Amino acid sequence: MSQPAERGAGQNLCVDLQWQCEQLPEYPGPEHIQSWVVAALANDMCAGELTVRIVDVDEMQQANHNWREKDNPTNVLSFPASFPEEAGINYLGDILICADVLTRESAEQNKSLTAHWAHIVVHGVLHLQGYDHIDEQEALQMERREIEVLEGLGFENPYEII
Repeated sequence: MSQPAERGAGQNLCVDLQWQCEQLPEYPGPEHIQSWVVAALANDMCAGELTVRIVDVDEMQQANHNWREKDNPTNVLSFPASFPEEAGINYLGDILICADVLTRESAEQNKSLTAHWAHIVVHGVLHLQGYDHIDEQEALQMERREIEVLEGLGFENPYEII
């Protein structure tokens, strides 16, 4: 389901939210996911589109195997889009999120499920904006931005050990 979100000054963002697994009541609703996406894009105030696809373990494991050659499911994968500027297409990319992995991780890390979902959505969106954590400096920069966005949404630092 595509949902436009007004971002101020006429800057619209369309989030295509796709549930490819059972949508359980404890999972966040579309309005939450949309608000987390918008918050993560606050410094990138352009109109555009992106897809957030919520998947099961099998689909995530297959995607992780195909794209990263890792034979296990992961919590999130981001696929930034790249079109020539003259094409006039502002598609930011795709984010895959594995609901089952998030549920397991939140229990293992003693975090609320909602807070963990918010963190992973923000994390995925930041990857679409070019943030990464391949080296230590990049990781620190990305973590600082995640903490800033999440605190603005009312969530605690996801990197603090409980």
